[in-house]
Order: sequence, then C-alpha cells, then structure tokens
Amino acid sequence: MTKYNKNYETAEFDVRFKNFQNNMRRAEEYSISHPSATFGVTKFSDLSKEEFKQIYLPSDMTKQMEWAVASEFTESEIVASLNKTWDWREHGVVTPVKNQGQCGSCWSFSTTGNVEGQWALAGNSLVGLSEQNLVDCDHHCFEYEGENVCDAGCDGGLMPNAFMYIMGNNGIDTEASYPYTAVDGTCAFKTGNVGATIKNWTYVSRNETQMAMYSQLNGPLSIAVDAEAWQVYIGGVFQDPWCGTTLDHGVLIVGFSYEYNIIGEYTEYWIVKNSWGADWGEDGYIYLERGTGECAVNAFPCSATM
Repeated sequence: MTKYNKNYETAEFDVRFKNFQNNMRRAEEYSISHPSATFGVTKFSDLSKEEFKQIYLPSDMTKQMEWAVASEFTESEIVASLNKTWDWREHGVVTPVKNQGQCGSCWSFSTTGNVEGQWALAGNSLVGLSEQNLVDCDHHCFEYEGENVCDAGCDGGLMPNAFMYIMGNNGIDTEASYPYTAVDGTCAFKTGNVGATIKNWTYVSRNETQMAMYSQLNGPLSIAVDAEAWQVYIGGVFQDPWCGTTLDHGVLIVGFSYEYNIIGEYTEYWIVKNSWGADWGEDGYIYLERGTGECAVNAFPCSATM
C-alpha cells in the first residue's frame, strides 16, 4: 500500500496482504459483473470486509421511524421543469470533500453537508460546519419499537436525530471554530461560534424522480445507503443488484446526470458526496445508478429546512 503511505511490521504484513488479495478478487468479480464502474486498489484494500464495516460503517440506519411522504410534484411539473443534469457543486452550495477517518461519524457529515447547502441557499455565505460538534454533543434519540435509538458519535447516528439536535441547540458551530478530530470528545459547543441554524427538517418522497425534482429545487439531500461494496470502488456508475440489503452509511446527494456506456446504453445516475476523503472514488464522490433503488439510495431521503 505504498501509494497510501501504509507500512506494516512483518507479522501484520501477512494479514494485510491476505486481505489485499481477497479484495482484489472481489474487485475483479465486480469488474466483470458491473462493467459500468471501475474497481481495484483503494486505501481500504488492506482491510477485511469485517474491519471495513466495523470501522467505517458502524451505523444501523435501518431503525427508522415509520413514515410516508406523498409525491410532491405532478407529472406535468416534472416534465416541464426537471433537468437531465443538475450539480449543486456548480452553484456554490457544496463544501469540499471531507474525511471522517477511522470513526463511524458518517451521519454527521451527511447532516452538515445538507445544512451547509440549505444555509447557503437561504442567502448566506457557504461555510463549513462542525461534524465534531455533532459527534461530541449530539445524543438526541427517538423511540423505535420500545427502545431509544440515539446518536452516538463514532459509533453511529441518524441524520434526523442530528437535525433535531441542531434545532434544539439553536445552531451548530463552524468547522473552523470546532475542528474535526475523528474521536469522541467532550462537548465544546459555543454559542458565539454558531455557523448555521435551521427551522425544521423533512423526509422526502422515496420515488427517485420526486427526489430528483426536490433536490433540484431545494438543494442537496441527506440519504442513508448500503455501502459495504464501496470498499473497492474507484469510479464510474455503480450498479449492483445485491447492494441495498442494509442501511449502514450516511452520505449526500448533490446532483444527478446521465451517460451512454460503451455499448450505447443510457444510464441515469446520482452524484453522491462521500466522507472518505478526496483520494477515494471519483475525487471523493460515487456515482450511483438512478431509478433502481441502487444501494437503497431512496430508502431514507431527508433534508433540513430553513
């Protein structure tokens, strides 16, 4: 793993090399069965599937409140207004890709990415917001089948819980004033460092055309996905019929587009901002096939509101 500046003692090398070999076999299998994307060596290739999931995907986002959101837009409105492509990065409401490190805090990055976009779209300057503020201070819970499901720092959390925390806390600090450390810490929120506030939050329709229309009109969307197979993703449009059995990772939809592959097939896809650094995937992003529920992309769309 010279490319990623990883060095091992002799005993550990054997373990890491075995993991690497297993992951390269996985990448080869994915490349054959999913030719629209590229798979291979990533900075996670020395981790076993179990290690990768434990470190980067500890959240259990399947425990959600039962909800139903009606379709918001009519077919005629969609035909008249929905673009073929849309990318909020081109409109100044998306901060650079961040890196959660070896901490299961993906939910906090999905939350801040959404709120950063909402804050900028409300006429404010785009400002990076503090994931560490959420990791340290947000322990908001909701009741699910008789038990409390709470945000728990590096052990996972949920975006709606985080929205509720920000609302009750009258804001979230800026990233500059409360920098990320990738470990659980003592709450150090300061009212004077608040970078953004929100008034409420909402679920969005699970229909992916409705999701696209909502995002185009209202900004980036927080979503939960099944990301276990992303360990060996390098680029291209990710298509996997077996991806989507669990919800273990929070990310951010920032837009959508389409492509014609090498044999002329038309594919629509989501542009999804991840929190594993810009040295992963498509400069920190992954493109997920749109319209097929890829990796459960439509299972849990939500957004803060101003």
